[in-house]
Amino acid sequence: MPHTVDDFGLARGFCAAATACGLKASGAPDLALVVADAPCSAAGTFTTNRVKAAPVLHDQEVLERNPGGIRAVVANAGCANACTGERGMADARAMAALTAQALGCAADQVLVLSTGVIGVPLDMEKIARGIAAAGASVAPEGAPLAARAIMTTDTRPKVAGVEVWLGGGEVRIRGFAKGAGMIHPDMATMLAVVTTDAAVAPLLLQWALREAVGRSFNRVSVDGDMSTNDTVLLLASGAAGARVGDADLPAFTAALTEACTSLAKQIARDGEGATRLVEITVTGARDKREAHQVADSIARSPLVKSAVHGGDPNWGRVLAAAGCGGAELDPGKLALWFGAPGQAVQVVAEGRRAAYEEQAAAALLRRDPVAVLLDLGLGSAEATVWTCDLSAEYVAINAHYTT
Repeated sequence: MPHTVDDFGLARGFCAAATACGLKASGAPDLALVVADAPCSAAGTFTTNRVKAAPVLHDQEVLERNPGGIRAVVANAGCANACTGERGMADARAMAALTAQALGCAADQVLVLSTGVIGVPLDMEKIARGIAAAGASVAPEGAPLAARAIMTTDTRPKVAGVEVWLGGGEVRIRGFAKGAGMIHPDMATMLAVVTTDAAVAPLLLQWALREAVGRSFNRVSVDGDMSTNDTVLLLASGAAGARVGDADLPAFTAALTEACTSLAKQIARDGEGATRLVEITVTGARDKREAHQVADSIARSPLVKSAVHGGDPNWGRVLAAAGCGGAELDPGKLALWFGAPGQAVQVVAEGRRAAYEEQAAAALLRRDPVAVLLDLGLGSAEATVWTCDLSAEYVAINAHYTT
């Protein structure tokens, strides 16, 4: 798995490029292309927010019509193209058409991603110049710049890669993502493009993606707010020569989940103003759904996240957050630990304060990552969710996001 963006490359059969077209006031790269050598299978998951950005609606339409013939993804940062009405839809389709013209393919072979400020129309003159420039420079080594170009308030690019042997050959999975705020997906994600050189039929690819997203991107929260633009796309080129059928699907899905989990954890670690990654594990639930519900409720709590930031082992806030998540629990059976296995301090037993040293518990909340384990004592199901601490810097970033 790549450790830095500089050694990151897409799966075989894909190239990339990026350029600065002027959408970001900083002058940093803000438009990216991911291009397949030939038409490929594609799958996507999208925000369930009822307010959906134009690129989300465009991509859902394209994948419904043409999931087996995708050639490219065009992405811009600096403008979300959300809440922009009919003009926004026309601009999203124009981005696809301009990309198709630059690459020599059809417009319904192009998927579109946008991120940035909501309610502002795209500057299509800048977009057109950017697509033309990026289209003329696509290359295998263009992936690191593409990963940087989609960043908004991110402090670093997020990349991941996994190899798995299928059908007697090595299959590569390579992806990049952006996300630092407005993060709380529900059957969707932030913005991510994942590529694989396996040959996978669209229906199987969609199934694998939903399974992977459910165990990775849907287990991360920064601030409890779901975006209008959340999208993850998975493209399969088939360049490795290995075909994924029903027998190989579990192994492929496991590898895809590993890559997506890495990206999800990087997003949580880079949450706006965050200083520490927080891993919340709930065990002893009646089923996985309820375990996820409880872990999710804890991860959303500003009080829990603030306590972590201050290294304050205020375990009552964890139990309060767990109890309002809607899942079944018995307060008298709850047990809570701070810290990773082998060095954890138990702070709650049978729903009451356990015997522990305050300073030892506080020290564990100042580590990175911070581990929180809550056992419900009702069953054998468990789930893990990733979030981050909540600092004053988060407020500063979002108090002046457009000004």
